[in-house]
Amino acid sequence: MWTPGRVAGESLLSLVLGLLAAAVEFLGTGGTVRIVAMALAAAVLSPLRRVLPATVLLVAAIGSAEFGGLGPLLLVAAWSAGRRIGGVGRAAATFAAAYVLTLVLWLLQTTSSALLMFAFAAPFLLVVLVVPGLISRYWSQRRTLADILREYNAQLLRERAMIAGQARMRERQRIAHDMHDSLGHQLTLISVHAGALEVDRELTGRQREAVGVLREASVAAMHELREVVGLLRDGTENHRRDSGSQALQAMGEEDALAPSRGVAGIEGLVAASRSAGTAVELRRSGEPCPLAPTADHAAYRIVQEGLTNAHKHAPGASIAIELRYEPDALVVEVVNTAAPGTADGERSVVSGGQGLTGLGERTRLVGGMVHTSRTADGGFRLAGVLPYAPPEGGAPSRGAGGATTTFVDPTHDFRRQNPADSPGEGDLVIDGSGLPKELVRAMSRNKKRSGIAIGCGVAAVVLVLMMVAGVIAVLFLAGESGKAMIDPKRYDAVKVGQPEAEVRAKLPHGDSFLADGLDVGAPPQPKGANCLALRSVETGSAWYRDPVFRFCFKDGRLIEKRAFEVSN
Repeated sequence: MWTPGRVAGESLLSLVLGLLAAAVEFLGTGGTVRIVAMALAAAVLSPLRRVLPATVLLVAAIGSAEFGGLGPLLLVAAWSAGRRIGGVGRAAATFAAAYVLTLVLWLLQTTSSALLMFAFAAPFLLVVLVVPGLISRYWSQRRTLADILREYNAQLLRERAMIAGQARMRERQRIAHDMHDSLGHQLTLISVHAGALEVDRELTGRQREAVGVLREASVAAMHELREVVGLLRDGTENHRRDSGSQALQAMGEEDALAPSRGVAGIEGLVAASRSAGTAVELRRSGEPCPLAPTADHAAYRIVQEGLTNAHKHAPGASIAIELRYEPDALVVEVVNTAAPGTADGERSVVSGGQGLTGLGERTRLVGGMVHTSRTADGGFRLAGVLPYAPPEGGAPSRGAGGATTTFVDPTHDFRRQNPADSPGEGDLVIDGSGLPKELVRAMSRNKKRSGIAIGCGVAAVVLVLMMVAGVIAVLFLAGESGKAMIDPKRYDAVKVGQPEAEVRAKLPHGDSFLADGLDVGAPPQPKGANCLALRSVETGSAWYRDPVFRFCFKDGRLIEKRAFEVSN
């Protein structure tokens, strides 16, 4: 997206490249038309490198062989192409084509030795063309990898917040279930006892009035309990499938630690109901088998819920509880008759509608099921099937009646994800010990995007090749310079008229590619003379001018020595 700041930056860069192109062409004694054309070309091609990086790179590389003013643009185009050309293969092909074409054009245009031009041009093009592209690509890929890491870190932070929210909702559900199952049961018993006392003929009117107040208070407490449970459950229903099972399982594990909340505690529930004047019968059949802690507690909850519902909806009705040990499961059944004086046991009472729902979740956790129905005499039947052992591996199982149930492995509970101490709310997602597994997997899935190893490998190979080429070039040039270069003192020491043999003994023989092409643009030689042209070790008057010393011989004598400059 082209923002005002980016537009201003691109405009400034185009202006700078245009001015540099004009300056280079001016120093190269280019004409006015050429200077203006190169300045405009550099200014126009600069912004195009963003949308056509490969094209601009090839144009700048090929054009720089003929027009030196495109040299600064070549550096910028190589840097931009390294970042913007997609795919390692395409980028490598583009840079290889630009390198080879530019090198060939330079070799074709040289007026001196092709070997000398290759020795200088090959490493020079690597520096100005290939190295900027490699550095740019490495920098871009590293920034991309950093963005990926930040993205995954943000994702982990979001997931941690979600997990913390689910943990809070599970805790609210646990509290709501405990309040409904335990406190609701006790309030129901209080209401039943108060109702029984209220009709006792031995009580005085004042005592009967106090008992009535007690019963009304218990009913009001039931109303308030329903409101509190509703508040605790508010907003959790949408997350029931994700967190309900784990919350109930965790609650079952904690509650199972209390021995009185298992099958052994059912007799206590029966005794409490009998003390309230309710006829309760407890029957057992089959050979008792041990249950898992969660299943043992679920059996207790089934009986507790059945008694509570009977006291609420059918006060005074007789209740029958049966614990039937089948070969593979415990069947718990609570049946109450219709309440005396009511039709079908219907009665207006406080009911939050959550007990049976929570009970179904509890039994589902252990691979069991719950069934409710009306009896023929208008009563109510609550039955549960609880297997002795949970399904292996947490796999779904088929319960009685064809209902599909699931056992949730406790190791999947949120509080047991970390084998060490549970992390707090403020713990970091990424600690100093290393990257999370999610980031490691993300990095392995995005190898093509990162490409750091490829970039480093190619850069290392190029640098090694450059170093080898540089060493070879230095050694080669050192040997060749001694064959075709002298200093001004040796030139001054030679006098016109000296014998040719004596002069040649003091000078290099000039049999080197460094001495090739020195006659181009040189002054005319004396007629019939044999001349030796050598380069000077000093620099010329301009960067594109080379100083030359020429010695001309005729009839075995030095007849002329001359110093001049030629264009390189």
